[in-house]
Amino acid sequence: MLLKRRSVPDELMSMRFLNIRMEFTEKERFHYSNLEKDYEGEVKFDLLAESLEEERLIINDLLLEVNNSFFQIDALIISQGMIHLLDIKNYQGDVTWNRTNFLA
Repeated sequence: MLLKRRSVPDELMSMRFLNIRMEFTEKERFHYSNLEKDYEGEVKFDLLAESLEEERLIINDLLLEVNNSFFQIDALIISQGMIHLLDIKNYQGDVTWNRTNFLA
């Protein structure tokens, strides 16, 4: 059961509007590209999560505040006896894992 749908982040919406109206610097283009990739990865994850068989609750884009500090959880999945806090990434390229670390 999906309790909260994902929405396009405000910063990404702003960057989309600005991209139409102005020429970005290389740094701004890189940042905009990363925002688009991040959102794309989150949407792809949402499609995969919809196919989960077991009964569960899903809350997307959960924004919390603790001691005047805000943080966001990309997806919170609550199922029988388990809570999953997920930070979704959308990286490109080859990633290798060995027993001590990840290599990108």
